[in-house]
Amino acid sequence: MSKLTKNQKSVADKVEAGKAYSLKEASELVKEITTTKFDASVDIDMRLGVDPRKANQMVRGVVSLPNGTGKVTRVLCLCTPDAEAAAKEAGADYVGLDEYVEKIKGGWTDVDVIITMPSCMGKIGPLGRILGPRGLMPNPKSGTVTMDVAKAVKEVKQGKIDFKVDKTGIIHASIGKVSFTPEQIYQNAKEFISTVIKLKPSTAKGTYVKSIFMSSTMSKGVKIDPKSVE
Repeated sequence: MSKLTKNQKSVADKVEAGKAYSLKEASELVKEITTTKFDASVDIDMRLGVDPRKANQMVRGVVSLPNGTGKVTRVLCLCTPDAEAAAKEAGADYVGLDEYVEKIKGGWTDVDVIITMPSCMGKIGPLGRILGPRGLMPNPKSGTVTMDVAKAVKEVKQGKIDFKVDKTGIIHASIGKVSFTPEQIYQNAKEFISTVIKLKPSTAKGTYVKSIFMSSTMSKGVKIDPKSVE
């Protein structure tokens, strides 16, 4: 077992084992227990009482975080020439179509989000084997396949994120940075958790939200009482 650093020792006792904190308490605590020299991400992990293998229990959605993610999101907009100017004005980092399709075929995926139009999916579909494993494949359900690409670009730049439950029944998302104020972390976390709760499948039986943990990139997890969010 590795030894705790001086900083880790100083915060080791601030989180009580097994205790479930309110969302407001966790939003303050996650800042206190983070000792990294860089601006760590604040993450939420929600374990849900669903079976993701069943299509009618898949939990997937999008949420616009009130205070953004704190990250610089690189956006590629694959669109027709008539939509390029609007996409650039909205803040897209890369705009075009055929030249970027060829770059992706060559292995280039140096972006965080790809937004496109329904009419362009014929050219993008074959890129699924490259984009799919990296979570970059545009999807209408996440709002990344749309006629209004400018609006989609703007929303992503302002803090819109998409999420889905993994095969173990857990949803993981980054909802801010440690440099945020406790109130900003709280607001983002509440918006995210509330959105997931609203998406409860009608076929899900028993307890829907089994556990919620908040942590920063290298901190221990802080258990959150789901009732403090409702």
